[in-house]
Amino acid sequence: MPDPERPPASRPPGTFKVGTVAGADVLVTSSWFLVAALIAVVVAPRVDQVSPGLGGLKYVAGLAFAVVLYLSVLLHEASHAYMARRYGFQVSSITLQFLGGMTAIQGEARTPRQEFWIAVVGPLTSIAVGAGAVGLWFVTPDGLLLMAVEGLAGANLLVGVLNLIPGLPLDGGRVLKSAVWKVSGDVHRGTIVGGWGGRVTAAVALAWPLVQETVTGSPPQVLDFVIAFIIATFLWSGATASITSARLRRRLPHLVARRLARRTLTVPEDLPLAEALRRAREEQAGAIVTEVGGRPVGIVNEAALLATPEERRPWMSVSAVARALDAGLVLPVEIGGEALVEAISRTPAAEYLLVEPDGSVHGVLTTADVDKAFRDSPH
Repeated sequence: MPDPERPPASRPPGTFKVGTVAGADVLVTSSWFLVAALIAVVVAPRVDQVSPGLGGLKYVAGLAFAVVLYLSVLLHEASHAYMARRYGFQVSSITLQFLGGMTAIQGEARTPRQEFWIAVVGPLTSIAVGAGAVGLWFVTPDGLLLMAVEGLAGANLLVGVLNLIPGLPLDGGRVLKSAVWKVSGDVHRGTIVGGWGGRVTAAVALAWPLVQETVTGSPPQVLDFVIAFIIATFLWSGATASITSARLRRRLPHLVARRLARRTLTVPEDLPLAEALRRAREEQAGAIVTEVGGRPVGIVNEAALLATPEERRPWMSVSAVARALDAGLVLPVEIGGEALVEAISRTPAAEYLLVEPDGSVHGVLTTADVDKAFRDSPH
């Protein structure tokens, strides 16, 4: 039964829902069919060795192995979702895609401990599944089932270990982020360190085919270079996005509405515009608020004011160039950081009225001043 308080989430293009796990929709992208077909083709020769004479059914067996493999990926992602929900976060979806899976968790971890456990539980689950498959290997008879158990063991152990590599966007990068966050007390520093770990990992992945023969004795094929390039691109772009986001968020604490407020003149809404401007110059006010019966009802829009010819200003009331104080245009004066940015994003406007806890007017905040403060804040 759907949650009446939770609106149905719109699915990204190219995905479809196949079920629900740990309270999250399970989505499959169209790219999954491409990788499933690729796995089926790659596994088919091995199927032919283990069970000769299947003909075209060897590809069906390969496709079945791909489905089983992605079920273990689903377990990996479901463990992330379960742990996130235990900490009180909403999880909207789990998406199975070309390079594995992705869990959409609403919000950010509030402590290094939360970051660590939400991240590490995924690789631990994969390692547990791999270890369980290794145990089954000793009691599974020869044939296709044994081949599937071997593949499941190897794939999950590999996924679990590789995901612990300390570089974002891998789970190990989040573990590194939580460690740096715990030691330094700075979540953004943790993200940047984890991002650089991801960039180093991307460079190693790109270079792997060049040393593959030396390490494994197997010469690289064209497919090895293609896969290395795809993985390196994925890691580099994810790491770079994490670093960029952390650097931007590091500036947000410097955005405090009280510091950015313009001194405000409050005038009756029927006052002539020219007179309101004269009073504002005398008071050295940077913004004008209109009122009715002592209650603020609008903010003079700077762009509309500048567009009004001077000769018309004595004959216009100040309310003609004021925007009504609709919902979202009145903000508490103490608001700042991400809360301020989110409030502005919810209700885009040029000016906002800032009020004290008792409801009295403190000043006016303009988006132009917020943008300038963001640009001028330390990186």
